[in-house]
Amino acid sequence: MAARLQAFREELAESGLGLGVASVTEPRLSPAGPGEASAVSSMPPPRRLEFLAGRLAARRALRAVGLDCGEIPRAGRLPRFPPGRAASISHSAGVAVAVARAPGRDTPLGCDLELRPLPAGAARLVLREDEEDMLSAARPGGAPWSVTALFSAKEAAWKALHTGREPLPGGELRGLRDLRARPWADGLRVEARNAAAPAVHVHVITTGPGVFSTVLGRPAH
Repeated sequence: MAARLQAFREELAESGLGLGVASVTEPRLSPAGPGEASAVSSMPPPRRLEFLAGRLAARRALRAVGLDCGEIPRAGRLPRFPPGRAASISHSAGVAVAVARAPGRDTPLGCDLELRPLPAGAARLVLREDEEDMLSAARPGGAPWSVTALFSAKEAAWKALHTGREPLPGGELRGLRDLRARPWADGLRVEARNAAAPAVHVHVITTGPGVFSTVLGRPAH
């Protein structure tokens, strides 16, 4: 799985993004400053390790685009980055990933890692009728789109649409079914159904038993 993510670095770099990967099993996972220490002080051990691995992945992603970063505390449930730094973090099954934006780029930020496949019955929570045909359509590479892949792609798009430079108001989207996903180029075009917001281009790769989705930019049309 890690090798597949590492191979994706070059494509991310072309879109102005850096990748960071970390694991909850890495030695000496510890807070990078008082803000992170405060955030994890009341967390149970599994959640604490997950949080710290996510912060480490974000620092590695930022380093991949030439930016240093110290601690990354929280603002509510969201990470609070120092000025001039931005990243999106996701974690699943003990693995954390992050994508960071290079200086001078405006690439939308959103990623999602899903290492535990979702059951087919979850489709009704993710898709509307006009999207269900994708479950029998081949994605790039030949395999059909799965519920897990479409869920992950929408999660990544959700983050990008809510944390961009012109984020959607919190009430614009009630759930993933309020996003429309359609095949586009080597991935998916995902947009809000009832909001005047720019669509995003999401690329989905297979990572072991699951998938990793990243917003690579905005569709050209």
